[in-house]
Amino acid sequence: MSRPAPSPSYTLRGAGGALNTLHFRCRAEDPPLLFSGSGKGGVHIWNLNSRRAEKVLDGHGGTSVIWVSTLQTAENLISQGRDMRLCVWDVSGGRSQVVDSLWTGSVGFCQGSVLQSSSASFLLALPGEQTEEIRIVELPSKNPVCTLVPDAKLGMVMCINLWQPGSGPGPLLLAGYEDGSLLLWDVTQRSVLSRVKAHPEPVMCLTFDPSRLRGVSGSSEKRLCSWMLDGQDSLQLQDHVTLVNPGVSQLCVRGDGKLLASAGWDHRVRVFGWKKLRPLAVLQYHSDMVQSVAFSDHQDPRQRLLAAGSKDQRISLWSIYNEGV
Repeated sequence: MSRPAPSPSYTLRGAGGALNTLHFRCRAEDPPLLFSGSGKGGVHIWNLNSRRAEKVLDGHGGTSVIWVSTLQTAENLISQGRDMRLCVWDVSGGRSQVVDSLWTGSVGFCQGSVLQSSSASFLLALPGEQTEEIRIVELPSKNPVCTLVPDAKLGMVMCINLWQPGSGPGPLLLAGYEDGSLLLWDVTQRSVLSRVKAHPEPVMCLTFDPSRLRGVSGSSEKRLCSWMLDGQDSLQLQDHVTLVNPGVSQLCVRGDGKLLASAGWDHRVRVFGWKKLRPLAVLQYHSDMVQSVAFSDHQDPRQRLLAAGSKDQRISLWSIYNEGV
């Protein structure tokens, strides 16, 4: 280790269940917020100035919330639950009401992915009713765009990432499957552009950096797999990082492209330099599996935080490597 591992800056308690998903929203004119989704169905809105939950939303009937996200240009929060329902919340001006919902039909653990297509609409990628399906839907119209089903038998879709390339047509979607394969889909053409076998076990999580056309994925094994897109939109496997203990729940790249964080089944958060996947720190605080990691998008680098949510019902927040790596 190049530097000693820090302790959490502070922790948040009271989620009432295992923490499945975390999402920051930091705006200059508002207090920084952290949204969390728990295994007991609650969506907490944490004010990071007061370090307390401002609101607790319940739109999923007590079933596990597996994904939360916000839209860039609207005061809307999205939550996805294992009740096979996706909720769109109005959280502007202190409000907290469901303004729309969508039946997903999926009982799996695959989190959705959202892409803002204009100031008034966005694309949503979700697992479908059949375990191998990915549905693309336009909101708020709820118009179906397409359903993506691989020709080969790859098993259940485990994780997805919808993104818009800087040049050429789009959008594109990266998906990890139960057999360990990664597929790159052209959403417009409903076709697979590339496929690689990244893991011998199911792909549990992936993250992608569009500015560098580079991503990394994890599974139940003792390694992270790095890969990239070449000029022909073809996935190319690169190097891998061997972990001390098996199992990764989630991966997240910081917005400045300098750090990668992993949520480990061994109760630890690991931080790597994103450029070379160099191990930088092992963060030890939680007493159970870490299931989610998220970096804040604060404009002030000194205020950037890393949040980790665990099965132990606690959220830890860390201020690390904010002056560069």
